[in-house]
Amino acid sequence: MGKRHIFGFAICVIVATLVFSFIKPEIASANSYHWGFTKSKDGMPADAGAKFETILKEHGAFYRGNPNKKVIYLTFDNGFENGYTEGILDTLKKEKVPATFFLTGHYLTSASDLVKRMIKEGHIIGNHSYGHPDMSKLSDEELVKEWKKFDEKLKEVAGIERTYYVRPPKGIFSERDLRVGNEHGYTHIFWDTAFVDWHADSTVGWEYAYDELMTQLHPGAVILLHTVAKHNADALPKFIEDAKKEGYTFGTLDDLVMENLTE
Repeated sequence: MGKRHIFGFAICVIVATLVFSFIKPEIASANSYHWGFTKSKDGMPADAGAKFETILKEHGAFYRGNPNKKVIYLTFDNGFENGYTEGILDTLKKEKVPATFFLTGHYLTSASDLVKRMIKEGHIIGNHSYGHPDMSKLSDEELVKEWKKFDEKLKEVAGIERTYYVRPPKGIFSERDLRVGNEHGYTHIFWDTAFVDWHADSTVGWEYAYDELMTQLHPGAVILLHTVAKHNADALPKFIEDAKKEGYTFGTLDDLVMENLTE
């Protein structure tokens, strides 16, 4: 090998060593996953598959409730306000239905009055991270900072000390995220009922959301809805009414977790 090639090879080794020395071990070794499942049909439970089932069970995370009880859980993701959350809250209040709202830091500061109303009317505030990053790419310290920064802002805005339920942005996560969350008192909550409903300018109409919700309706469902869509707000009253007619009740995430702890 010539001197020029030897010198070039040595430079490559040095550069590679420097690059990898700055990659934090927890990031380099983390395997990220995109949450997904087979949708419910004909009242049968949704199925996330054996791998996800095992990962979530090992880390005390949840994506559905008891498949033998006609209890369902409403959860909403609020990244930004688009004018429909007030109507959703009106419906929940009228129907006496509890929900969990997974908020971002942006929402806490831009829609603080609605956050206060959620809390006043008995809903749970969930932690959707402060800045909505890909959590699986963060270091342990950065993960905790995202959750804690959200909690600090929530306390400042509404006087709530902290959150206990977290949901990873875009459903991207790693087992390390679940472990670190547990170490700091956070339980990860996924979902087993969802559809494409996050386009703020969608004009598909309320029937679209209603049909999706009723088609996927099943005992123990943890339903994910985005508040930015008009069709979700418009479909919610009839969905709740018809779900109740079929014998369903609406529980809280506290109910879901406590039931599993006592089994």
